[in-house]
Amino acid sequence: MKKTILNLSLATAMVLGGTTATMAKDKPAKSENELTEAQAQRMEEIDARVLEIKQMEFAEMSKEERKEIKSELKSLHKEAKQNSGSGIYISTGALIIIIILLIILL
Repeated sequence: MKKTILNLSLATAMVLGGTTATMAKDKPAKSENELTEAQAQRMEEIDARVLEIKQMEFAEMSKEERKEIKSELKSLHKEAKQNSGSGIYISTGALIIIIILLIILL
């Protein structure tokens, strides 16, 4: 019984996995996340500041100064990540396979 369910789920995954590629051909190409002029300028400022921080001598700094630099880098990284619009994307075929595996295992 379990073998037939497994074979059926694999066949379903293959069929659906193959159709997502053909459906993707019909969709227009997704453009790169375009930034506004102000966002692009801010990203350049962030890059310049990060390069400036990389050139610093950390051995000569006190513990408090290093801590401040670390927190500044974290906030710059968080701001840059928000502007880039990155995220996690799962294809339809992968989502179906995950659901089927969860059903089988649970």
